Amino acid sequence: MARNSKFLAVMCAVMLSIGNMAQAQTKAPKMTKQERVCLRNGNKLYEKKRYAEAEVEYRKALQANPASEKAQFNLATALMRQGSATAQQDDEKNPMNQAEGIFTNLVKGAQDKQLRGKAAYDLGNIAYHRQDYGKAVEFYKHALRCNPDDEQARHNLRLAQLKKQQQDKNKDKNKNKDQNQDQNKDQNKDQNKDQNKDQNKDQDKQDKNKDQNNQNQQNQQDKQDQQQKQHQQQGGMSQQNAEQVLKAMQDRERATQQRINAQQAQQQRHERQRTNKKW
Repeated sequence: MARNSKFLAVMCAVMLSIGNMAQAQTKAPKMTKQERVCLRNGNKLYEKKRYAEAEVEYRKALQANPASEKAQFNLATALMRQGSATAQQDDEKNPMNQAEGIFTNLVKGAQDKQLRGKAAYDLGNIAYHRQDYGKAVEFYKHALRCNPDDEQARHNLRLAQLKKQQQDKNKDKNKNKDQNQDQNKDQNKDQNKDQNKDQNKDQDKQDKNKDQNNQNQQNQQDKQDQQQKQHQQQGGMSQQNAEQVLKAMQDRERATQQRINAQQAQQQRHERQRTNKKW
């Protein structure tokens, strides 16, 4: 019985050891010699700011071990140093966009928690330089969840939060400015409409007064003609009467022509107003 218990204990220890070894292999794949050499060479070049040459070495490390998270992270870092955050985000040739894609994959699936935090931190920096402060805040928070002792991530988080607050204030300010401009535009439009309406009323009043004056002149001329007719009926037409009749006829013809001209001018003004009216 004792022998069986001892045998079971030994078997359990062996199985536990095998499980731990398998878990260790799953979490941290063994680094190959070529991978190690390439990573070391790439790091030396990176420290000398020879980022393009460092990129080549990191890619060689990935050829030796495609699952190497460290090689992926170092490659993304070298690409980020060569790219521009202001470039178009849909430009696949831009090294910054390539780096962003690698960092995103690491944040989602890297087994190394510290490395996930570093990738999130770099994504926060990319978003910050693009002035996407809301997204930067989220990445810095993720970096701190992975590594609460990352003081640089905490510092950048505060900066991104302040920038986001200022950005939101500016958006609200610009929105209110646009609304005020629209209101002023509508008010000016209504004022112009009222002014045009008042001008039309004044013009109609002037035309009405002119028509009244023309009518008074016509009535006066008719009265003179009636008087001339009465003189003619009372006696023969003298030379003086004939001249007066001729003058009266000329004055009446002139008044009639003036009235016709005034009516035509009034009609043309109304036509121009209808043509110039904005619909």
